[in-house]
Formats: sequence, structure tokens, C-alpha cells
Amino acid sequence: MHSTSWSQGLSVSVGGRGVVSHAGSALTRLLADRVGLTGGLSEALARPGFLPLHDRGRVFTDLAVVLADGGHRIGDIAVLGDQADLFGSVASMPTAWRCLHEIIPAALGRIGDARAKARQRVWELVEDRHGGLPPSRTCYGDLGEVVIRLDASIVIAHSEKENAAPTFKKTFGFHPLTAWCDNTGEALAIRLRPGNAGSNTACDHIEVLTEAIAQIPAQHRRRLLVTIDGAGASHAVVGHLTELNAVPGQQVHYSVGFDLDGRARTAIGLLPEGAWEPALDADGSPRTDADVAELTGLLRRGPDADKLAGWPPDMRVLVRREPISPGAQISLFEQHAGKRYQLTATSTPGGQVSRLEARHRVHARVEDNIRTSKDTGMNSMPSRDYAINTAWCQAIAIGCDLLAWTRLLALDGHLATAEPATLRYRLLHVAARLVHGQRRHRLKIPPSWPWAQQLHQAFDRVLAIPAPT
Repeated sequence: MHSTSWSQGLSVSVGGRGVVSHAGSALTRLLADRVGLTGGLSEALARPGFLPLHDRGRVFTDLAVVLADGGHRIGDIAVLGDQADLFGSVASMPTAWRCLHEIIPAALGRIGDARAKARQRVWELVEDRHGGLPPSRTCYGDLGEVVIRLDASIVIAHSEKENAAPTFKKTFGFHPLTAWCDNTGEALAIRLRPGNAGSNTACDHIEVLTEAIAQIPAQHRRRLLVTIDGAGASHAVVGHLTELNAVPGQQVHYSVGFDLDGRARTAIGLLPEGAWEPALDADGSPRTDADVAELTGLLRRGPDADKLAGWPPDMRVLVRREPISPGAQISLFEQHAGKRYQLTATSTPGGQVSRLEARHRVHARVEDNIRTSKDTGMNSMPSRDYAINTAWCQAIAIGCDLLAWTRLLALDGHLATAEPATLRYRLLHVAARLVHGQRRHRLKIPPSWPWAQQLHQAFDRVLAIPAPT
């Protein structure tokens, strides 16, 4: 009886007034308005001579807010629409569909411009609040540059959709390529691609990188680090990064995975034991079972060396060796040597080899970004139409940005680093009472909610941001 006593005397009726759920999503919606994103999207999606009932910038922003809230379908915009007392007039699902359908390729560029302008404002606010942009962290310290990380992932399609195709993982769907700012957790670019798009398609990487750099405020492009896994080890991508680094007033270094090919295996075999130094573990301490070394000299000047023909003269190649993990896929060379080898190419001059290698290993953080983006709408493309799904990916990127901006501008402590699922439970999905009076409406958060004060403080901080003129 004790375990079920909570329900004694419980009754249910319809009649509650002034209560709204998902009240915390007003925070991300308000933030989009205050940093100028909503207004910028309104200009980007406006069509001459066409005055829709629902402003398309408002509709597109609301789709992004719903994705940040955890929605996965276009119809989930009803989360806002069903609570007009708080959110006002919200577009219906058919209107949201039309909004996405109207986004032509030229509009995608204007959306990117609106995002970049809003990001400029956000980064100014971040610097005002924190004294600078958050650093990209490694096991040995913080990097003093803006870090862009590129990676692709598979999105399964469970029905026939335009350009869905078999993937290299023997699945069926899409193979989007993404770019993220490691300093802030923002989604700089998400490019939807057919499922059979190659992992190392150079033109896709160059286009996505160009979009990503365009999202970085101009004053922060002076020192960039671009990291890519083995897909980045193509002559075209590395050559493009080298050209970017040659632009006056701009430093663009790279760190990319490199192929363990025949010349690399030969060079590894010629390395003296004294050339190896301990790799760094997660806390920056030397490891006893993993080592790193530099292969550049042997590859350029060793016996049978080809001087890394075709690669930029400033490219360096590093190698890591460690015990073979159970179940790891290894080559015959590694099986014979009894060690697993991983190569990294970088253009960064100087620096300890162990630190340069450890700097590249934190590229794995991009997997967390992709995982959370799949929980923010990317795991389900809503339409059979490829153009609509492409526009949907832009809404996903904005939804990821809204969550990142909320953490950066409105939250402290554990919430400032919380994943989307945590933010949704503790803040965004909170029910609250909406009270009207004196031509104002007040949102009252239940004081019994454990994170009521944090949500209240977050609203205060966003409301303190001057509205765009």
C-alpha cells in the first residue's frame, strides 16, 4: 500500500488555466530574436511582392526552436502552436512545409549570411561575458586559435527518399558532411549528401570548409586550425588549406589523418628506437605503452624517399604506435609488427611531437557534436524531396547553435556544459504558469522545480540583451 499511496485521493479534470508546458523553449526563441537571427532570416527569406500571413523568418526560426526542444518532425512545430498564450501566433504544419519548400538554393546562401551576422553579435556578447572566446582544450592545455572540425556521418532513411542511396556501411540513407566550431560547440555547416557520397570527396570538404570559415567572424579568422580525419588526407584538400594559409593576415593550419601506405611503412621500419617519445594520456601525462615520432625527414630524405611528392613543402607527418586493441582492424604490417600505427599530417611548425599528436586526437570530440545533432533532428529527414531535406539541415544547424548560444550566454556551472537531453529536461520542457495583467504577461516558474533559479536567471540574461534596431 505504501508504494501506491501517492495516487490516493487523486482526481483529474479539465479546467486549469494559465499553465503552459515547454516554457523554457521561450528562452531559445527569445535568444534568436535578441541576437538578430530572426530578423536576419526574415530578410533572407522575403520574396518581393509576396506578403504571407506568417513571416518566413519567424517560421524558420520556430522550426529551429522546436528542433532545439527535441522535435524530429515538421509537425512538431505544434509544440509552440498549441500554446498561443505564450508563443503567440505560430505557423501550422502545412505553412512550415511551404516555408521549407520555398527555400531555393539562392536562399540557402542568404540564410548563411543571416547566421553569420547573428554569430558576429553572439561572439561579441560571449567575449563581453567571459572575457574572450572559450578555448579549445587539449590534455596539455588550451589552444590559442579557433578550431574547425570536419566530419561526415550516416543518416539512415527508412523509406524511399530522393538521393537516399546505399552507404559504405551497407546501410541506406544519406551521408551528410558537417563542420563544427570546437571552441563554442556551434554547427558552422551541415551539407546533406547522397548516401553513396564518398568519405574523402575533396570538393565537398572544400565547399563545407568554405561555408564554415564564412561563419567565423572576420576578426577571429586570423588564427584557424582545421582538423579532419583520414578523409582530409587528399592533395586537393591539403592544397586548399595551404593556399588559405598563404593569405596575408590569416593563419590556417591543419591536422588531418594520413594513410599508412608503403612509403610510411618503410619509414617506420627505419626509425631508430631513440626517435620515439611517450605519447600523452588524457591528463597530459606520458604513457608507458604508446609512443609518437616524426616521419617527415625519412619520407623526404630517407632511402627510396620520394620527398613527399605532390604534397606541400611545409607538411609534416607524425606517427603513433600503441598496443593492438582486441577487435581492431589492422593491416598485415601492423599484425607482423605487433603494434597499431596511426599517422597524422600537419602544417604546424615547431612544437613537441607528442603535443601535436595529442592535439589531433581530440578531434574525436566532433563525434559528440554529430551525436547530439542527430538528437536535434538530423536523424530523421522529414520529406521525400531532397531540397526540403536540405533546408531542414539548415534548421538543424540553427537549432544546434541556439543550444550552444544558450549555454554560452545564459548558463553557468554544469548546465553550461550540459548536453541537449539534459537542457531539455531541466530547462526547456518545464511547465510554468502564465499570468496576464497590466498589459504584460509574466511567466512564473514553479519554485519547487530544482532548476527554477537557473532558468529564471537565464531568462534575465537573455532579456538583458538589447533588442536589434
